[in-house]
Amino acid sequence: MTQFGWTRLRRERESVLLLVLGLLTAVCAALVLGWPEIWPVTLFVVPMVLAGLLLGPRHLPWVIVGILAALTVSITRPEMLERRSVIAVIVMFVLGLVFLMTSFRRSTLGVAGAQGESMLVDLRDRIQSQGMLPALPVGWYAESALRSAGGTPFAGDFVVAARPGFGHRLELAVVDVSGKGEAAATRSLLLSGAFSGLIGALEPGEFLPAANDYLLRQGWDESFATAVHLTVDLGTGDFEVRSAGHPPPVQLCAGAGRWAVHEAEGPILGLIEAAEFSAVRGTLRRGDAILLYTDGLVETRSRDISLGIDKLQGTGERLLRDGFEHGARRLIDQLGSTNDDRALLLVHRR
Repeated sequence: MTQFGWTRLRRERESVLLLVLGLLTAVCAALVLGWPEIWPVTLFVVPMVLAGLLLGPRHLPWVIVGILAALTVSITRPEMLERRSVIAVIVMFVLGLVFLMTSFRRSTLGVAGAQGESMLVDLRDRIQSQGMLPALPVGWYAESALRSAGGTPFAGDFVVAARPGFGHRLELAVVDVSGKGEAAATRSLLLSGAFSGLIGALEPGEFLPAANDYLLRQGWDESFATAVHLTVDLGTGDFEVRSAGHPPPVQLCAGAGRWAVHEAEGPILGLIEAAEFSAVRGTLRRGDAILLYTDGLVETRSRDISLGIDKLQGTGERLLRDGFEHGARRLIDQLGSTNDDRALLLVHRR
């Protein structure tokens, strides 16, 4: 359908809504005027709430004013001026004022309330889908798990992934944006979309410098992000880890039965121009696994991050003993604080 067709369809939909709301308001006025002992003035709440949910900021103020005018006409009878009715009318006018203020706030977005919320949810789902882990060849398993502060669906932690190089290479990054929960959600949504494009288009050593430059160009006040970037050769198991002020990944070495911590050096994203990020190299052999995570999983107010990493290793050794399937979800539910965003990425070579 063309742009003109969409515009015409939207206008027709708005016209139908205005007609339905007008008729509904007239019915409410007739009921309140005709049978005041049965139908209270609060009946006008129905068209008012529907208008607030369905109409955009261009029509909403006029509809609310029309509903309040119909309400004023409906209380002209003397028996409607008793104390309870007057209080109900005052409440209705206050509610109408709230809807008017809401419409003025929506004017910056230009869409109705329900439509604006659905657009935000759709944006979140589309961007988060870019961070879904790609299908891996036989012999490899990867899983990510995210938990936000307060249990909301928006968080400052996110994962981006890609399989460039004709599918022979796996690129993964775990990012922690400053702030937590809904306060960091808008920056997280923007950065996850940008980083998802960068990670599949650049060579491994160029990703973090490009992400740093992108964050610097935003010019956000007191805004930064930490990140850890993992590149794995799916043929040999060789990997490279680069970090931007992020907690170090830990590798479970199945042959030796111990954990190795890969400390990679690099500044936090968004603070220093022309930053350099050194690489730590290793190999994932059969049975090995590597964990990438954010500080919310290992650090609390009462526990240092080094102690949190030790606890992660101990809990991982216990929980992963029975298998790596859904291991990231089991680990993230056992560790960290519910007051902070948490992200965990597990890669296992079978």
